[in-house]
Amino acid sequence: MSVKSGWELFLFCLVIHPGMSQTPGSRGLRLDPGLPVPAGNALTREKAALGKRLFFDRRLSADGSVACSSCHEPEKAFTDGLAVSRGVFLRTGKRNAPTMVNRGFGESHFWDGRAATLEEQVLKPIQDADEMDLALPEAVKRLDADADYVAQFRAVFGSAPTAENLSHALSSYVRTIRSGDSPFDRFLLGTPGGLPALELEGLRLFRDRANCTACHSGPDFTDHSFHNTGVAWRGGRLLDEGRYKVTGRVYHRGAFKTPTLRELARSAPYMHDGSLASIEDVIEFYDRGGNPNPWLDEQIKPLHLSAADKAAIAAFLRSLSGSVRDGFE
Repeated sequence: MSVKSGWELFLFCLVIHPGMSQTPGSRGLRLDPGLPVPAGNALTREKAALGKRLFFDRRLSADGSVACSSCHEPEKAFTDGLAVSRGVFLRTGKRNAPTMVNRGFGESHFWDGRAATLEEQVLKPIQDADEMDLALPEAVKRLDADADYVAQFRAVFGSAPTAENLSHALSSYVRTIRSGDSPFDRFLLGTPGGLPALELEGLRLFRDRANCTACHSGPDFTDHSFHNTGVAWRGGRLLDEGRYKVTGRVYHRGAFKTPTLRELARSAPYMHDGSLASIEDVIEFYDRGGNPNPWLDEQIKPLHLSAADKAAIAAFLRSLSGSVRDGFE
């Protein structure tokens, strides 16, 4: 059945947020021409290639034991498969490493949104004591000691390595990490066969009784906003204040950024603390109405889904995983 048939097109319009300009299939494997790129950091093949080299370089960590790729492994949709990440000197972080796919479309970064741009975001893990724990001057010094790096930086930026150029190269590479060509994307393009009946029923429930589209809308299935679902509420208190630590606004207590659902099948475990091991666990969490607390988002309510409903939603969510690519084609 083609997406152009009335019922499927109706479902598509309800999933894709009306404010988004992307057309069906625009989350393919080519770089999207609508990808936001700041005026001061033009995206080029050479810059992204330098950024990729830096992304996998362990010399950007204090003890040389980890790189950006240690927490964002390509084969795991740029996550690490751990509940919370591990950094230098065997230190344990406080939050789960989110996927990097389609982050070029992100409106803020990190679970608490403390970085407004990718240029800002990519430098924070290098400096974080629980992650790479390397001061930026030392990072630049190490790069400057490598003649090959110096030559590559000069070819791309016209100067030796600097903290700003390090940021621009890394963020350029991250912008090229994208997910597409999933069964759901092929369904939207009208590929013969479309989605199986179970996945189609999951899509219907996703935007209807389960109300998932209240937060997971748009081509990347995120509203780019922050919600308290109760994940951080344990034993009558918040274990992590979330967005509140950034804004100081009471309604942000225990709120975390809505993650993309792209590549969900490859990016377990889930939530900001990695506390839910499977897609089924996530569905059960929302079915019971999250963890009630004083700041629970008004959209989070018990769903009373049947076992068949839950299986259909899980099947649909797995249909959002396709191919992950990085760099230029």
